[in-house]
Amino acid sequence: MRLSTVILPIHRWSEGQKVWRRAEELGFHAAYTYDHLSWRSFRDEPWFGSVPTLTAAATATERIRLGTLVTSPNFRHPVTLAKELITLDDVSGGRLTLGIGAGGVGFDATAMGQEAWSPRERADRFAEFVPLLDELLTSDATTREGAYYSAVEARNIPGCVQSPRVPFYVAATGPRGLKLAAEYGQGWVTYGDPRGPAEVPVEQAPGVIARQIGKLTAACEAAGRDVASLEKALLQGSTAEEPLRSVGAFVDWAGRYRELGITELVVHWPVPGSIFAGDLDVFEAIATEGLAQLG
Repeated sequence: MRLSTVILPIHRWSEGQKVWRRAEELGFHAAYTYDHLSWRSFRDEPWFGSVPTLTAAATATERIRLGTLVTSPNFRHPVTLAKELITLDDVSGGRLTLGIGAGGVGFDATAMGQEAWSPRERADRFAEFVPLLDELLTSDATTREGAYYSAVEARNIPGCVQSPRVPFYVAATGPRGLKLAAEYGQGWVTYGDPRGPAEVPVEQAPGVIARQIGKLTAACEAAGRDVASLEKALLQGSTAEEPLRSVGAFVDWAGRYRELGITELVVHWPVPGSIFAGDLDVFEAIATEGLAQLG
């Protein structure tokens, strides 16, 4: 099992670079950031772009993997996103992971003046977005016409550093998203019950994940793929669980999900005065001692 973190893009770089470097020093497998234009309670607070932030982080670190958790079609187009990903993969020396999902109804959904898409339209768009992005990242030139996304002689030379492309971690819980994860993903991401993870009683939270993994397994079987070939990442912070209150609480929490088949845990870097507030000393102790105590 691996331990990673999410560093929100809220810091001016004079301070932010220290956080990303510290994440590497602490031994996190990866450091991700949210790919939003703004987000919930941070809407009227500092919030920077994910791709420039990750590019800067790539130049400030040497070993830690970097990525989005998650990017969505809400304000992205596969053609321009592919170019940015190829560039970021190059700058990072092949350390990039793309977390990607269908998006939701938050601020990103209407910031560009569009009407918020229905769940069905989000799923339809995502079903076009992922295959086109895959083709763009693995081909020198791409032409494809879709109902929502098209490419005309889109060039992506020299391509990704990683072969055949940057890994996709697909965030999905529904049948269409899980099918995409099985067909195109190198990993799968969940944060709990999408209908309201914070409302699920603590003792029932692992059961939610177990059922999702069961559906993922079925999707992989339908695609002729072994579910063990996918990394399975659990993003902490959306449920009523409190694994960051102590090292012991983390070890208990991590152990439960390791037994279910989760291969990567992702915890939020503490942000004082927010829903991600926490004791930084405890957080750092979890990073250095938590997984080691699982044995």
